[in-house]
Amino acid sequence: MAQESVADGLMRTKPIDRLREDAEGGSHTLERTLGPWSLVGLGIGAIIGAGLFSLTGIAAAENAGPAVVISFAIAAIGCALAGMCYSELASMIPVSGSAYTYAYATMGEFVAWIIGWDLVLEYAVGAATVSVSWSKYVASLLQDWGITLPPRLLHSPFETVQLADGSSVHGLVNLPAVLILCLISLLLMRGVRESTRVNSVIVVVKVAVVLVVVGVGLFYIKAQNYVPFIPENTGTFGEYGWSGIMRAAGVVFFAYIGFDAVSTAAQEVKNPQRTMMVGILGSLAICTVLYIAFAAVLTGLVPYASMKGDAAPVATAIKQTPFPWLQTLVTLGVIAGFTTVMLVLLYGQSRVFFSMANDRLLPKFFAAIHPTWRTPYRSNLFFMVFAALLGGLTPISTLGHMTSIGTLLAFIIVCAGVVIMRRTHPDEPRGYRVPLVPLIPVAGILVCLAMMLSLDGETWLRLVVWLGIGLAIYFGYGRRHSRVGREAAR
Repeated sequence: MAQESVADGLMRTKPIDRLREDAEGGSHTLERTLGPWSLVGLGIGAIIGAGLFSLTGIAAAENAGPAVVISFAIAAIGCALAGMCYSELASMIPVSGSAYTYAYATMGEFVAWIIGWDLVLEYAVGAATVSVSWSKYVASLLQDWGITLPPRLLHSPFETVQLADGSSVHGLVNLPAVLILCLISLLLMRGVRESTRVNSVIVVVKVAVVLVVVGVGLFYIKAQNYVPFIPENTGTFGEYGWSGIMRAAGVVFFAYIGFDAVSTAAQEVKNPQRTMMVGILGSLAICTVLYIAFAAVLTGLVPYASMKGDAAPVATAIKQTPFPWLQTLVTLGVIAGFTTVMLVLLYGQSRVFFSMANDRLLPKFFAAIHPTWRTPYRSNLFFMVFAALLGGLTPISTLGHMTSIGTLLAFIIVCAGVVIMRRTHPDEPRGYRVPLVPLIPVAGILVCLAMMLSLDGETWLRLVVWLGIGLAIYFGYGRRHSRVGREAAR
């Protein structure tokens, strides 16, 4: 290590042959049990959730108006371009780790660490954030059924709760959020086959709910709510007009986050060279159609301006129909959606963490595989505690944009990775090839970069701070313990 320059150390890559060798390491690796429909279910499970039921109304009211359907289409284009790039790299490098692993093979250890740290933010913090919303919806549903939970057990210690008698108390812990995160983590430790079965059942439920809302809502749309379809810009960037459509695309992009989690399952997929492409692009295509239809119905039921500040715009829209039972159905759909989002995010996070620990950029302790369940149970346990502490003790309310910008950065690097691999490994077998390279990857980079630039300055600042913390960990521990670095030194 002493003879290796700093620049060489940061740019060292992990050979593809070594990645495949690690993936087929006998009893010390993950078990290949997943087929194409399991992957599609994982993708839909992660994608349809908080973004669909809450961000649609917010983006329409504050940024794009009825043209939010265009925003969803733009976000989908960016995801599709990135999804094709994910599919090619996943078919070449069928191991866990997603964008982290691809970056390690193409752009070097330093970029790989940044992406891995980004994914920690996207998956773990995202799961904790969703658990808080899940808790609120469950408490609301139970109250409708005559069961009232103690307010102090529904809020964090940093929140003040207003009681019915006018007094106020501090929250103690968001207990439902803690419990659901622990239950999901325990299910994931038990095995990926069992987890995907549960996910598939819940996915069927929430897709059915979305289809019912769209099908019923179509008959109560008011044409005047679509006028003007693209509201005139107020003079401020991001407030209506085409700049508003782009800002809304960056906001609703959060609703698509999840299809990339499919690529974290590459090491547990049967025939990954073909199956990965089906799982990634299949789940993305299905969800794009559902999203655009849902957004069109929502903005047709309710004037976009009236949804400003509405935390539950779907509930407001359902009131425009004469079917009160739809309200309960939507609540159940939201709860189901949140549940599978947490499951897939925690699943993806544990696999990324496992890969980073396997490379010794994180302690070896987290790379252990359970001898019976064949899962990275220590990584699951770590994030069960980490996410439960965040979900139970922290009022998380500003991380939606933060998660989006981190994911967009990962997508840009994956698109660049395809171009680099075509030059450095032109003859490497690929189960799927991105057409029109470098045009498609470059278009993916530009679309994702445009959505990143449309996000506000505070979001960029939080990204810089988060990356700063990650760099301190990398230079303080990861770079000195890197397995690739130690082998290079020998």
